[in-house]
Amino acid sequence: MGQKTFLQTIFLWDYPHHAVLLRGANVRMWRQRNQGSQGRFQIMAFLMSLLMQMPRAVCKGTVSKFCIIQHISVLYKYYQSGDFSIAGIVSQVYTFSDPIVFSNHPSTKVINELIHFSVSGTYLASMELLSSQRRSIPNYKCGFEINPIAAIGGPDICVHMTHILSLYKFPQLTYGSAPLMDNPSQTKFLQQMFPNGALQDSSILQLLLHFRWTWIGVLCANDIYGEALVHDVLPGWSQHGICFEFIRRFPAVTFSDGFESAIEKESELYNLVMQSRANVMVSFGEIHTMILLTLMHGFSDVEDTKRKANVWILSAQMDYASLSFHKDCSIDFLHGAISVAAHSVEVPGFREFLQTRNPGKEDGFFRSFWEHAFDCQFPSADTDSQSEVPCTGEEKLEALPASAFEMAMSAQSYSMYNAAYVVAHTLTSRYSPRSQKRITVDGGSGKLLNQESWQLHYFLRSVSFNNSAGERISFNSDGELIAGLDIINWVTFPNRSFHRIRVGRIDPTAPPDKAFSISDHSIIWPRDFNQTLPLSLCNEECHPGYRKAKMEGKPFCCYDCLPCPEGIISNQTDMEECVECPKSQYPNHNQDSCIQKETTFLSYEEPMGTTLAIVVITFSFLTALVLALFIKHQETPIVKANNRSLTYTLLISLLLAFLCVLLFLGQPNKLTCLLQQPAFGLIFSVAISCVLAKTITVVLAFMATKPGSQIRKWVWKRIASSIVLSCSLIQAVICVVWLATSPPFPDIDMYSMPEEVVQECNEGSSTMFYCVLGFLGFQAIVSFSVAFLARKLPDSFNEAKFITFSMLMFCSVWVSFVPTYLSSKGKSMMVVESFSILASSAGLLACIFFPKCFIIVMRPELNCRQQLMKRKH
Repeated sequence: MGQKTFLQTIFLWDYPHHAVLLRGANVRMWRQRNQGSQGRFQIMAFLMSLLMQMPRAVCKGTVSKFCIIQHISVLYKYYQSGDFSIAGIVSQVYTFSDPIVFSNHPSTKVINELIHFSVSGTYLASMELLSSQRRSIPNYKCGFEINPIAAIGGPDICVHMTHILSLYKFPQLTYGSAPLMDNPSQTKFLQQMFPNGALQDSSILQLLLHFRWTWIGVLCANDIYGEALVHDVLPGWSQHGICFEFIRRFPAVTFSDGFESAIEKESELYNLVMQSRANVMVSFGEIHTMILLTLMHGFSDVEDTKRKANVWILSAQMDYASLSFHKDCSIDFLHGAISVAAHSVEVPGFREFLQTRNPGKEDGFFRSFWEHAFDCQFPSADTDSQSEVPCTGEEKLEALPASAFEMAMSAQSYSMYNAAYVVAHTLTSRYSPRSQKRITVDGGSGKLLNQESWQLHYFLRSVSFNNSAGERISFNSDGELIAGLDIINWVTFPNRSFHRIRVGRIDPTAPPDKAFSISDHSIIWPRDFNQTLPLSLCNEECHPGYRKAKMEGKPFCCYDCLPCPEGIISNQTDMEECVECPKSQYPNHNQDSCIQKETTFLSYEEPMGTTLAIVVITFSFLTALVLALFIKHQETPIVKANNRSLTYTLLISLLLAFLCVLLFLGQPNKLTCLLQQPAFGLIFSVAISCVLAKTITVVLAFMATKPGSQIRKWVWKRIASSIVLSCSLIQAVICVVWLATSPPFPDIDMYSMPEEVVQECNEGSSTMFYCVLGFLGFQAIVSFSVAFLARKLPDSFNEAKFITFSMLMFCSVWVSFVPTYLSSKGKSMMVVESFSILASSAGLLACIFFPKCFIIVMRPELNCRQQLMKRKH
């Protein structure tokens, strides 16, 4: 069994004229020895490089156009010998044969190769990794006694590294998203210490939708990643309602471009951002993109212009790096920024580890970083001690602002930390006793340390463990880390320091409703927004009560706001269409919400109901009074002459007609609905048939007085009774058929009145209702016609004249009733019908009986037989 060995690692790489510390960690490894082996294996080589790396150039006199890789030893005190070594750093220090002089402009090839050597350097370093004591590759110096079995690199360097290493199926780990490869098969040998790349894009989209930021600007790197973003990712955002004021790529500045041209491109981009109406800018890129972003905001100081506050949303790879030439640049633009980052946790003991670090002479990397971070220089024979502030080595890392050095482990450093663990656990699994036993069976134990690196792929894909921070580390079938993303809020301080606050999480393994979580109240927004949620819209939101209307020639996020038409509402902001309220509700005055309709009916308490009730009682009393008067004077000639039976029947039917109006008042129920219309129709049919019988009786009475007339025998009660009974029977049949087929029933009317739900009686069958009215109309027309023909009879017998006027009033009321009734709604329909019943009944009562009552009460001397027998001369 092996014993535990603690290896402390610090990873560094060179920038122009300075070194940057990559956060190290206590890395716990299993160290195993095989007694039968004499060779040494190096576990992995960290290939760390950025776009703007610069090597140290040494000019020699010999003329050669080739750059050769030389392994120059670097003082690195954390290296420990043994069977396995971790964190070997491949040096990329180049020696150029041609001296660079400033008598003439150097060639573009030389300058670009000097500055942008990462591509060619990565290829050369990758070939050096594959070189061994037994191999010789032309044009390269080989012969290192190492056997690397895995390489860890950033997303940029992996693009070029994979081209070479994948040919040999060499295991590779990247601490960023997977590189975009022309040949997808090359990614089979690449493990990502980063979640699926699509998760980052969807997370930023969710962030925009969560805060309703639909009008944004997008900046991205001018590379294949930016190309894929513009053509594959952003069109999908448009389908979710996101509009882009602009989509720009950072200028691809090479050193073959003029300095003025580079400044001009950056200035144009800065002015575009500052003049934009969008308050949210989304930036995709790598560490060098953050450098360009920082430099771009320096134009506000140079041009003395007011900087517009924006909320910057940064992709996970846009970590902050401090470079010597921009370390004094303002980072205020990052205040309130939001970024997504690979999920990370605090590694136990990491801060304490950093606090104990100090530059030693044997650690060249750390000394270079120390000089850059503290703006000092260690004494040496090549420097003038008077020109630089000397470094004492007692400076404290925690005193540095975060823009120079962070004491917390960043997400990218956490990914590197886990990458080292992944390789360590892979080797633990690969060289476990079970694996050794299987290899021995296959070919003997002597082959254990001669296994090719490609044989680790199976173990890399299946590795699963808990790191020292307690986090589970495992990969899916595509070699992507199974993990989520953190939502980070950046807070800056006047001393150019900053702090990252975790305000949310994206967890793809959680249920859909909990996969995205964010604490809105924990976010610190840019200062100009006074801690209120920034808005980023093409135009102001359409408030409730308005709807969106597309603006011609503008993106779909730009629209006009039009008020909702009458009767419909919009109760949310930015509604596409106004909607109707539920049946039981109606729009308020602002048309932004619905109000519950009040349930109502024609009640006795309301003014109209009270008025109708008083009128009904009044006319009912008058009718009863007339009936009593006629009964009291039933033996008088004027009562006898008008057929007392018909008179009493007519008065009783008028009394019931007045009283049936009360059925239209109060809350409808099943009984009142069944009685309303049939009672009205039957009672009025009796009343009109009585009028018709009286009219016919008058006509026949005059015709019977002529000598030799045969009509005399018909002028009796039986003809009047026959008329009344036959007409009433026809109406009764109609009502019975109505009640048998489609009887009226209680109903609610939600549409007639906009603010009320009216309780009413539904006729059940409109056809039957108009059949009842039609028969009444037929009776009225016949009565009016007969009375009109008898209007010129002698005055004493001229009751037909009064009947003519009564029927004229009756017909006028009901002819006007039909259109009024059809145009009325809700309670108004019941009011119209009630007043029509009262008006027509009152007309009959007044025109037929009031003249007789006048004679009975006021002129009793005219109530005699002699007066009635007078003829008109």
